[in-house]
Amino acid sequence: MVVHMDRVFFFDAVRDKLFKGKLTHPQVVGITAILDAWEKRFSHADLRWLAYILATAYHETAYTMQPVRETLAESDGRAVEILEAAFAAGRLSWVKTPYWRPDEDGRSWLGRGLVQLTHKRNYEAMSVLTGIDLVANPDRAMEMEVAVTILIEGMLQGSFTGHKLEDHLNAATEDWVNARRIVNGIDRAEKLASYAVVFDAAIRPDPSRTRSSG
Repeated sequence: MVVHMDRVFFFDAVRDKLFKGKLTHPQVVGITAILDAWEKRFSHADLRWLAYILATAYHETAYTMQPVRETLAESDGRAVEILEAAFAAGRLSWVKTPYWRPDEDGRSWLGRGLVQLTHKRNYEAMSVLTGIDLVANPDRAMEMEVAVTILIEGMLQGSFTGHKLEDHLNAATEDWVNARRIVNGIDRAEKLASYAVVFDAAIRPDPSRTRSSG
């Protein structure tokens, strides 16, 4: 069953509950790009998956809903400086190897996109998934269409950690908290869960509507 979203209701709901009553044009553009891609290619899939995808983009882009570079820096060089300072100060205790340091080709594998894509191996994997050589040009992960594909397909297929959306949101389970494992362990999992529930209610304002998975 395909459910066509009431986008007016959706934007009104998320504007009030997640964006402090005001949506900027870039935020609307980013959200719309995700919704359009979903409806074009995954309209039969479980709408809770879309809710969690949106929640992930909301969190990972610092609410901008635009593909961003890690630390929100305007350049790789500045992002590397910020990350190095944070690492030296012990604020990145979970990082074993500083993945942002430029390699022998001068490329940095810091986070980029709507979901922060890090490490060369993940850029290689997403190059296969998107058909775009992100290893040759990592900044292409910040192009909206590419970023949306990485976000949606990566979470559907379990490309980031091995966990995928259907593992945590299916006919038997609705585990918004552990769905965070799709991208980043349980880092801020409760926050992400709260965002996803808001997006879910905005997508499906009528609880009597039938969820459909596939």
